[in-house]
Amino acid sequence: MLGVLGVPTGRRVQVPEDSATEVTAAGIARLAGVGRAAVSNWRRRHADFPKPVGGTDTSPSFSLAEVERWLRDQGKLAEVPLRERVWQQLAGHPAGTVAGLVHTGCVLLLLRERAPGLAALTALPDERLADALPGALEEVLTVRLGVPRAVRTPTAAELAPAVPLLRAAAELAAELGGPRQCFEFLLGRHLDANPRQYTLTPPPLAELMATLAAAATADAGDPPATVFLDPASGTGGLLRAAAHPAELALQDADPELAALSALRLALHGDADIRSAAGDTLRGDAFPALRADTVLAHPPFNERAWGHDELAYDPRWEYGFPARTESELAWVQHALARLRDGGTAVLLMPPAVASRRSGRRVRADLLRRGALRAVVALPAGAAPPYGIPLHLWVLVRPAPDRRPPAEALFVDTAGLAPDAGRDKLPWTTLQNAVLDAWAGRAADGSVARAVPVIELLDDEVDLAPARYLAAPDAGGSATELAAVRDRLDETLRRTLGAVPRPVPTPPEPRPLTTVGELARTGALRLHTGGQGTAPAGREVPVLTEHDVLTGAAPSGTLPEAADGQAEEPVLVAEGDVVVPVLGGGPSARVVDAATAGAALGRSLQLLRPDPAALDPWFLAGFLRGTANNRQASSFASTATRLDVRRLQLPRLPLADQRRHGVQYRALADFEEALRLAARLGEQLVQGLYDGLADGSVRSG
Repeated sequence: MLGVLGVPTGRRVQVPEDSATEVTAAGIARLAGVGRAAVSNWRRRHADFPKPVGGTDTSPSFSLAEVERWLRDQGKLAEVPLRERVWQQLAGHPAGTVAGLVHTGCVLLLLRERAPGLAALTALPDERLADALPGALEEVLTVRLGVPRAVRTPTAAELAPAVPLLRAAAELAAELGGPRQCFEFLLGRHLDANPRQYTLTPPPLAELMATLAAAATADAGDPPATVFLDPASGTGGLLRAAAHPAELALQDADPELAALSALRLALHGDADIRSAAGDTLRGDAFPALRADTVLAHPPFNERAWGHDELAYDPRWEYGFPARTESELAWVQHALARLRDGGTAVLLMPPAVASRRSGRRVRADLLRRGALRAVVALPAGAAPPYGIPLHLWVLVRPAPDRRPPAEALFVDTAGLAPDAGRDKLPWTTLQNAVLDAWAGRAADGSVARAVPVIELLDDEVDLAPARYLAAPDAGGSATELAAVRDRLDETLRRTLGAVPRPVPTPPEPRPLTTVGELARTGALRLHTGGQGTAPAGREVPVLTEHDVLTGAAPSGTLPEAADGQAEEPVLVAEGDVVVPVLGGGPSARVVDAATAGAALGRSLQLLRPDPAALDPWFLAGFLRGTANNRQASSFASTATRLDVRRLQLPRLPLADQRRHGVQYRALADFEEALRLAARLGEQLVQGLYDGLADGSVRSG
């Protein structure tokens, strides 16, 4: 049976021998189902291993066709899932991964909109298919993306080398459930592979911003928003969270991002898409637009935003922003593109709320009723992750509505103390913000409505923490007393468990390595860091930090695009987990409470056969300092552990278990020390806070 682009469904797509697709050492490792070290060994040991055709000396790339042929001849070629094959073809696109994504997105949009019309194209050979596609693509792009349009129709010459990729992507769309799911998978894979190139708005935050904007619209008595604008669209995540849009307008300074976000949104729904590439502040593509809602995560701290050439721009209704206040330029741009009474929600760095250079603009926003709320988020909500960012809720003043006498301030930092970016309780945060907006949070610790007249002082400082009651950081006197009692009990137990070293004469023992044990089947090795969670399901992740500190799994798997989850490695009771990047000698035996978590990045899992290896014996010997030193490689900035080179004695299972009892007792003592340290820090900080505010005294 043929797929819509002439690809036999249900089979792996083979790359033509003359394909220009290249693959890195990491890609070869995935093809063969081995680690990168194995690929390095093959290159050294096999004279016939394919020579590099690109890349650099430190990161060479190879012809995918030559690598496949060599692996097949050596009997090392694993059965690669279709999604992995398509990703490799995309990553090896001659014009770059992003260009390949755009071409793939265009064809997937054609598949979504005109699947029956492709019947005449399916039987065409590659060259004729490349010639026929531009006309069909131009027609569907014109209908769906309108004017202006950030997506240029690719030419036949541009499509020709990508035809195998396009055929494979069509088959993948059928496998994943549709063109939208296929594009989300490929885009997500690209973003994960290049985390430093893009500033992303996490989906839960995008949902919070869109929901808050909808609540503000409903509160004003207006009908639900149908026209949305994002003037700094990035990958389109904010507009993707908009509910039931009829029209979506977007602009981004990066032409590639503007094209990707336009295609993503066109594949996501049926709204009319208007998109443009270019600097929004200097060259606004939508000067006549009056949107119902603006959602934006603009760039922060830009000095070259156009201060000099935009001095007389009509958008500065609330005052000309200072050179250092690019964010207030974005705020006023958003207000200028709203209809009267329309709502905007912008993500802002916290400094915008209090910098002296912006106080006049902030004051006018308050006086005229344009700024309705400032919401402080916990650190980790969005990049830069170390800063607690703010949400500004703005409404364009309408001539027939009186400006409100109060502004709302919300501080959610106390709802997620030290949660980190992977563990923020987004449902709790969203409920708290929406309750505050609806007037259901009146205790003064999370939200407070402040009269505008009280805000218009010399500073016009709009940081929410300034207007909310500070939480009791250390706890009440009763809570501190309970901490002290628990610390006292822990210290007594720890003192009684202090191990006593007893000298024994060393005895020679035959050694084996983890690699040899893996080859004989005494244990299995797994590498962490892969996998996604099914939609709507949270899967905890055991991170490197958790292993080093003995903490519970603190990470969370990213949610799969449209439910197409990639199975992660899940830890089981009795597994031994070892960090491989410069954390010092460490190994953790997984207990029942940790079992079921996904294995995080930079971790190696050893799953011993209980009939051959005792897990505590294994973990104990893996923690030896000398053992780790001889199994590590040293670079200029990091140390990497080769787990396969770690050594341990060859002992009968009964002797292993006797050693294991001692190692387990040592691990219990180590955990008691960690608990005592945490309780001590909590007690000391609580006493500092209590003495400072007069709520406790030291007895």
